[in-house]
Amino acid sequence: MNALSPAVKKLLQGLLAALIGSAAALVLYLPGWLDNWEARTWDWRVRLLAKPGKATEKIHLILLDQNSLDWGSRENGLSWPWPREIYGAVVSFCKRSGVKALAFDVLYTEPSKYGVDDDRSFGAAVADFNAFAGAAFVSQATGAEQKWPAAVPEPGFRVGGLEQWLAGTGAGGIAFPRAAFPVPEVAANAAVLGNVHLDPDPDSVYRRVKLFSVFDGKVLPSLGLGAFLAAAPDTPLSIVRGAFSVGDRRVPVDGEGSAILNFRGPSGTHKAFSAASVIQSELRIRNGEPPAIKEMEVFRDSYVFFGMSAPGLFDLRPTPVSGVYPGVEIHATILDNLLSNDFLRAVPVWILAVLTILMALTAGVATSYVSGILKSFAVYAASILLPVAVCLIAYAGGFWLPLVVQEAGVAVTLFSAGVIYYSTEGRQKLFIKNAFKQYLSPAVIEELIRHPERLKLGGERRELSIFFSDLEGFTSISEGLEPEALTALLNEYLTAMTDIIQEEGGTVDKYEGDAIIAFWNAPLQQTDHALRSVHAAMRCQAKLAEMRPSIRERIGRDLRMRIGINSGPAVVGNLGSHTRFDYTMLGDAVNLASRLEGINKQFGTYTILSGATLERMEGAFPVRELSRVAVVGRKDPVTIYEPFPPEEFAVREKDLALFAGGLAAFYGGRFAEAEEVFAGLKDADPAAAAYAGKCGSLLEQPPKAWDGVWVVTSK
Repeated sequence: MNALSPAVKKLLQGLLAALIGSAAALVLYLPGWLDNWEARTWDWRVRLLAKPGKATEKIHLILLDQNSLDWGSRENGLSWPWPREIYGAVVSFCKRSGVKALAFDVLYTEPSKYGVDDDRSFGAAVADFNAFAGAAFVSQATGAEQKWPAAVPEPGFRVGGLEQWLAGTGAGGIAFPRAAFPVPEVAANAAVLGNVHLDPDPDSVYRRVKLFSVFDGKVLPSLGLGAFLAAAPDTPLSIVRGAFSVGDRRVPVDGEGSAILNFRGPSGTHKAFSAASVIQSELRIRNGEPPAIKEMEVFRDSYVFFGMSAPGLFDLRPTPVSGVYPGVEIHATILDNLLSNDFLRAVPVWILAVLTILMALTAGVATSYVSGILKSFAVYAASILLPVAVCLIAYAGGFWLPLVVQEAGVAVTLFSAGVIYYSTEGRQKLFIKNAFKQYLSPAVIEELIRHPERLKLGGERRELSIFFSDLEGFTSISEGLEPEALTALLNEYLTAMTDIIQEEGGTVDKYEGDAIIAFWNAPLQQTDHALRSVHAAMRCQAKLAEMRPSIRERIGRDLRMRIGINSGPAVVGNLGSHTRFDYTMLGDAVNLASRLEGINKQFGTYTILSGATLERMEGAFPVRELSRVAVVGRKDPVTIYEPFPPEEFAVREKDLALFAGGLAAFYGGRFAEAEEVFAGLKDADPAAAAYAGKCGSLLEQPPKAWDGVWVVTSK
């Protein structure tokens, strides 16, 4: 291994991590230990991507909701259960409207409490509408019938290949020993009897359905398939391993005959009408009045399911799209998927295993090519999001692709890669970081760890925001302190200021006694470098103000700092000799920042920004224009500004407006007018006092040519 290059070593480490990750994920997946988590991610995908299908608009619901129950009780004095002749009005309305098939998700297993004539009335309405699906219920443990009732006509269709499929798959869950049938008056007149029994997944959520069941050797279609067959009774049915065919439609099924539902959206995606409005419409039409439902034409050539959604009738079930979903809408979804021919398909296990290995390999190899927190975080995020994206694409293409096993493979791979990395290179980099953290900013250390080749002479041209600070009167302060006290004071001050600078992403270039030199936008790119530098200056001034009382108690004087900030191009990099160098900066922009710090003395201010910095900080802090100055070493004048914390600016806003007026008069050469303004402000504003004195001097010795520039003659 020692002969291998570092890149090859990292690649092999990534491959090893991928092998561990994919093996662990598949070991967890195959016994079903991840199924509960997978179900939750599946429900999230369904809620996110469910949308109407080609046949959704052709399927409608008539719901016996709470409003219908209230209407029956209030308008007609009907108690629950209603007389069955009421349902006959629903059948008549659907026939009148040109409905293809009507399916009742209601069990009429007990004779009507209103007498046999009530059952006969409903049965006669059913017989008059051939495209009708009634409801039966098959179960393992409940149901009065263990043989097909003699009074109920046997179904007129068969499923080709059923015996061979049952023998080949052993799908015992599709055959039921007991059943409950509607009363003969209803069952004998139904075009098709459909099974309303639904089985949830182990977590009690309904995601899969069986399109048919077997009772006493005879096939009972699900209510959704029954509605289809009621409208197209001659459709051939057949089944082979993996597929149930309904005419030319192939429904993917598992070994138990279950298909994965392609939900269309939350409850109400299939247009629903209240039972009360349908019954009222039929009765009004019979009386020659306009119906309560205006859009009757929407029923023409549609499929209609009648069911219950009133909370007290207990037919609300949890599904991926909602925790409370009418059971009848599940049956409607079955028919919707059948008509659209888009039941979801489960991805074969071998494809899933290959994808899991590929995802783990992608994560493992990617980690071997990056270093540093940000890049590693990006790789980790991309590796975790990639399986999500693939599974969402698979869903959009009609496939259930398990997500959790892939995420488990990626997660274990990333963890293993981290452990392997720390066991090898990580400890060495940690040593480097600990060794240099006292001397370099964390950003520089990270940059050097990622790019050790930068530990050589040379630099690059970069736009920087540059910070120079110095303590006011520090020479006289230091002369009055013992060396130990001076050292303690400097350490306390420099530590507090440095912490703030580095928290704002700055790099401390160097300390020169009490002076601090720092910059932003190197070695790391920072688009907001100007804002960061000004924010650091404001925080440093606030921190020093907080420290000032305790320092005054120790040294008998206030400690104040002057700061100059400029933004502009500079050369930044490792500069020095071949044996000793510093990560530092050079350039005219650096020199100007140094001059701005000193210019504070002229105006009695403590923080000055150049116009270049102001332009780049996007108005984050309020400022006042302080002057146009010509500094030593520069030909062109520079406009400078003093920033303020927003709360201080608000308090001084009136005086600062007066100052701006005086400054305008000064720029215009109206020195008497300017002096009058500044004189009124000078007691509270050192900058105004400086201008008052300057105006006096200019009045005594008027300049021959005036350009509004304050010439600074000292550094």
